[in-house]
Amino acid sequence: MAANAIDQTRRMLSLVTYLRERPGAHVSDVARAFGITEDELIADLDVLPLCGTSFRGGDLLDIDTDGDRIWWHNPAALSAEAAEPLRIASDEATALLVAARAVATLPGLRESDRLALLRATAKLETAAGEMAGASARLNVTFESEGGVFADVDRAISERRRLWIRYYSPARDELTEREIDPIRLVSVGHTYVEAWCRRSEARRTFRLDRVAEIRVLDEASAPPEIELRDLSEALVQPAAEDPEVVVEVGPGGRWVAEYYPHDSAEELPDGGLRITLRTPDPSSLRRLALRLGGDGHIVAPADLADSARDAAREALAAYEL
Repeated sequence: MAANAIDQTRRMLSLVTYLRERPGAHVSDVARAFGITEDELIADLDVLPLCGTSFRGGDLLDIDTDGDRIWWHNPAALSAEAAEPLRIASDEATALLVAARAVATLPGLRESDRLALLRATAKLETAAGEMAGASARLNVTFESEGGVFADVDRAISERRRLWIRYYSPARDELTEREIDPIRLVSVGHTYVEAWCRRSEARRTFRLDRVAEIRVLDEASAPPEIELRDLSEALVQPAAEDPEVVVEVGPGGRWVAEYYPHDSAEELPDGGLRITLRTPDPSSLRRLALRLGGDGHIVAPADLADSARDAAREALAAYEL
């Protein structure tokens, strides 16, 4: 279904150009040119009059057909002469100016980028006129993550390796690593996807957990790997990752919504038996502690034992 919608959108964009150059085109000829049936073409023509540069009169495409030929009565609606200059509201101008000034102060920002940003900001201030005054009374500063971001961005652009001291909450420890950065991604927080030389595997590091960072002289040389689509979720387990089984009660059903999983079987008490994969099973000890009485790890056995030990230690700390 999604593929058909994408194909139809592409076809309709091409159809606009085609009809503009062929006033009075025959339905049969157009359908043949696009490799579709006449009924499919008529369906496209029913949608096109809902499109245009705005929903004001005269801006929508005035296209119709008598079943034999197709007529476009206002092709000038899409001409460059008909286009109006872009206008932004006062709140939009304020948001853009505040953000631009804040980004310009980021440490490590390439000078050429900073100058380009300042030039764009000056143009926006001129265009905004009196609206720019409100933005001057607002100020935004970035947390320490900004410096890490700048170093990672620099390493990616210069193709250089990074040394980092990284905090792992799952193990509650700091580790030192050399990584070849691949790209920056934002999924709730900002992360760097990289090839980790310590584990010899692709890893994703959250920037606000980087305690220390250095751009090294060594060239970055990550292996050729296919970039993943991270729009749905940051954690995307691989088929070869270890399997973990978690059983949750009704109060823990949210786990199936937040963790990618292979299966979720209904249990008699209204809970779920969830099978999932993760490159680091020990990271799920925190999940077990968070679930409390609403769930527990079933397999692998050593992880289940480890989670129980962690729970006992947590209880003992409260009893002191």
